[in-house]
Amino acid sequence: MLFDSHAHINEGRFSDEERRAICERIEANELLDFVADIGYDYPSSVQAAKDAADYEWCVAVVGVHPHDAKTVTEDVLLGIKELTSGVRVKAIGEIGLDYYYMRSEKTDQRYWFRRQIQLANELKMPIVIHSREADQETMDILIEEGAFSDERKSWFPERPAPGGKTVPDARVDIHCFSGSAEIGREYVKLGATLGICGPLTYNNNKKTVRVVEEVPIEYLMVETDTPYLTPVPFRGKPNRPWYVEYTARKLAEIKGIEFEKAAKITCENARRFYEI
Repeated sequence: MLFDSHAHINEGRFSDEERRAICERIEANELLDFVADIGYDYPSSVQAAKDAADYEWCVAVVGVHPHDAKTVTEDVLLGIKELTSGVRVKAIGEIGLDYYYMRSEKTDQRYWFRRQIQLANELKMPIVIHSREADQETMDILIEEGAFSDERKSWFPERPAPGGKTVPDARVDIHCFSGSAEIGREYVKLGATLGICGPLTYNNNKKTVRVVEEVPIEYLMVETDTPYLTPVPFRGKPNRPWYVEYTARKLAEIKGIEFEKAAKITCENARRFYEI
């Protein structure tokens, strides 16, 4: 019923025992059907690929986060490319720009963001994007590198749209979308999907509530970003994939629809995005 479209089961701080316990809890949860395990550097991408091979409910995304752009070399990029041949490795990510923490220089972030978009286009794979304090530049680079080109959209089947229509799909996920509703609508027009995370449940987060109000559910996925951004009522504790239920329930409340309907549609959106 639910698909956590963005989690870090591969988080390096988890011991093997902790990771196994999380996986066992996922398997025991009756509401949670699928989880995407998202790479943020080369070792975590290796772990994500392993998790996807070990668990049928898991899909892997491989790539290097902007925080770690300073660690990337062409050999690392080649290693990421080689991982894409693995079982249920479905996308390149999470890649992008982060000008909030600035753990890598802007020049490094920009260069390796572009190179990883180029890799995704070479492989004709979906892309998972991280963007913080860099909304316009992230969009500009995606456009410049052809992430929303007609050619790229031709590689993927069209997706459902309001009114029973279908529209082109660029298979670009703006993970944990924190931009304005205006930017969200522009991304959707370009062919992107927006990932909605735990902050939707925070009392002071009017911005993301407006995004959910204004962007049709056909263009939304729900996620946890485990172990970060834990939703209410568990805010302040480590996040876990099964907490995606609370984000989905809040989304349903905002949309004025039943939880089961919101869960079904967002799960279908994520299954389409990851081609499962």
